Amino acid sequence: MEPGIGAGARRPRRGRGALYAAVAALVVALTVLLWTAIGPGGAVPPGTPETDADAAGAPAAAQRPSGRDALVDNPLYRTGRLSPLPCPAPALDVEDPDSVERFLDTLADCLDYAWQTQFAEADLPYRPPSRVFWREPGSSPCRDYPSEAGAFYCRTSTSIYIGTEDVVRKWKGEPNGVVYASLLAHEYAHHVQGESGLLEYYHRRRGDEADRGAQNAWTRRAELQANCLAGAFLGSIRVSYGLTSADTDLMLDDAEATADRPDGPESDRTHGSARNSRTWLRHGFEEQTPGACNTWVADTDLVS
Repeated sequence: MEPGIGAGARRPRRGRGALYAAVAALVVALTVLLWTAIGPGGAVPPGTPETDADAAGAPAAAQRPSGRDALVDNPLYRTGRLSPLPCPAPALDVEDPDSVERFLDTLADCLDYAWQTQFAEADLPYRPPSRVFWREPGSSPCRDYPSEAGAFYCRTSTSIYIGTEDVVRKWKGEPNGVVYASLLAHEYAHHVQGESGLLEYYHRRRGDEADRGAQNAWTRRAELQANCLAGAFLGSIRVSYGLTSADTDLMLDDAEATADRPDGPESDRTHGSARNSRTWLRHGFEEQTPGACNTWVADTDLVS
């Protein structure tokens, strides 16, 4: 268990390779039947609870929490493990932007279903984010793109923005799709934060801080929570996606590489140390539940 994050963390069990292989074979075999039932584009299958308060014949979902409770006692934290559909790794050719876009779209469909189901469990309203996979320069309500990060989430438009060529260049042509899956899941996690009600309070409290260091302390908790939520999703699909131990190691190494530089100025300390970036991603990956990702009550040294 990672000290101070939360009880119940489990270390991966060893000697289960044959069992995981059998389970993976079964879920992949079922995938064709499930996606046939769902249809193209990630449509919600019959019988899935609606979370839209305006849905005909459906009870209105509870209001999103507000204030400090939205951060530290969010209903989403009590929903248990994510229950996604099987999500086999899509084909990916990083030299083909169309292939990169198809890869991201397929993973985003999996994310939509997983988080919509989770919000229904919490009795919270939820709408999936829009997707903008750019190849040409453009503008969002939050910022212009391309952006240095290659990807960002804009709450104003409730949209995820990713450059299909920019991220490949940023990751130096890395052919393993797990780094792009992790990036997408992280940006998607910011949408989850917004839909759960916590971003409004977070932005207000961060804005109240006059000191840049204090502002960054709030930002790090938000970014490390997004790491953890991304890990929860990736852990929940690791069997059907076919994640190997090498894939997991690459994902965790990448979390370290994209963290704050230890020698960087205070103004740049917005995403957490390499150790904490890795720790929270791994914690979410092992626990597979939003309840493992409450960075807002974590000890300061775990969100530095």
